Amino acid sequence: MVIPPPVRPPRIMQYLKPYVLKMHFTNKYLSAQVVHIPTATVASAASSQEKALRSCMESTRDVAAAAKIGKLLGERLLFKDIPAVAVHMKREQKYHGKVKAVIDSLREAGIKLL
Repeated sequence: MVIPPPVRPPRIMQYLKPYVLKMHFTNKYLSAQVVHIPTATVASAASSQEKALRSCMESTRDVAAAAKIGKLLGERLLFKDIPAVAVHMKREQKYHGKVKAVIDSLREAGIKLL
């Protein structure tokens, strides 16, 4: 006998945060991705390692590169009809520098942050 999973009421589902923004910075490159938590899949991603971006960037690791990554990720999210994401920052990350550039450029692209 198979027991189906419990069905959540719709009022609870609207407050859950299914899409989460995760950022990763190394000494050479920057990357950001939006993960769909219920299915554990990557909904969209952008990185400074992409060939199309490397040619138009002076450096792949500074604040300007982080702003371009955020803008590109925002455009890709809007293309996939994802209007809002939650932000997941690691303990050592602060809202400053590259992190601030990615988040601000996402806001400018039209993505709402939860």
